[in-house]
Amino acid sequence: MKFTHLGRTGLTVSRLCLGTMNFGPHTEEAEAHQIMDTAHELGINFFDTANVYGWGENKGRTESIIGNWFAQGGGRREKTVIATKLYGDMGEWPNEGRLSALNIRRAVDASLRRLQTDYIDLYQMHHIDRATPWEEIWQAMEVLVAQGKIIYVGSSNFAGWHIAQAQEAARARHFLGLTSEQSLYNLLARSVELEVVPAAQHYGLGLIPWSPLNGGLLGGVLRKEREGVRRATGRSAETLEQKREQIQAYEDLAAELGHEPGDIALAWLLSRPVVTAPIVGPRTLGQLHAAVRALDLTLDQKTLDRLDEIFPGHRTAPEDYAW
Repeated sequence: MKFTHLGRTGLTVSRLCLGTMNFGPHTEEAEAHQIMDTAHELGINFFDTANVYGWGENKGRTESIIGNWFAQGGGRREKTVIATKLYGDMGEWPNEGRLSALNIRRAVDASLRRLQTDYIDLYQMHHIDRATPWEEIWQAMEVLVAQGKIIYVGSSNFAGWHIAQAQEAARARHFLGLTSEQSLYNLLARSVELEVVPAAQHYGLGLIPWSPLNGGLLGGVLRKEREGVRRATGRSAETLEQKREQIQAYEDLAAELGHEPGDIALAWLLSRPVVTAPIVGPRTLGQLHAAVRALDLTLDQKTLDRLDEIFPGHRTAPEDYAW
């Protein structure tokens, strides 16, 4: 396994982050525990979850599955950098969601109980709260750090100006502020290169991309479609029809290079200087083993240039808007 620091911090994390969103809804607890054990065997020490995972009436279920795994001992908790998130409503009453000081206090205690731990390594805001001032948010987070309940704070789905706003408010309080940003980022979704990536680089945040295969569209979807293995549905099907020509060119390139499309998509993200660790969210052990292959794949400049031709990015960001 390869490791790096999370942004400008001294925290060491694996170059792949184990996403747990499937644990509960799609992966039973016993298999989820096996996946987490295997992740440790492979050297993955960075796990990501959220208080709402489990979804619907089962919100919190994913954290509970992880907590039951931690409770087995054997150094499972000590070896894991656990990241979780808050923002989504956990109930129907007011103050059971968002980023008020009251909800931050309640949400962290609830996550700690479900995770069966006394601290969270990385506590992430799942979304910007447009109604709560940064003074309130940072004061609440400072209290949690002082109490030892959390160590680092991160964001998710923030715009570039949200990151700047948050960091300047933290600077005024002499607080470390954000250490990471978790964003949708892959070859098909590169809009974060406009403002989020430059902001993260400027403020020393590690970028943690979610959906690195864009819901499977970068994992050989056209080949699987021809083989009758899988067909895209919902939004993925719409995107596939819009981007079919690009995705076909991408799969042709992968075949030419002799690599799986999914490996190339992950390797491309790992080549981005601001990226700390893409989140891989396996439903099965096989998917976890497949993701690890990308760590041994280094893309040369010719391949990177061809990927830019197929999926154009924003090379002049953050000055794309200028001439």
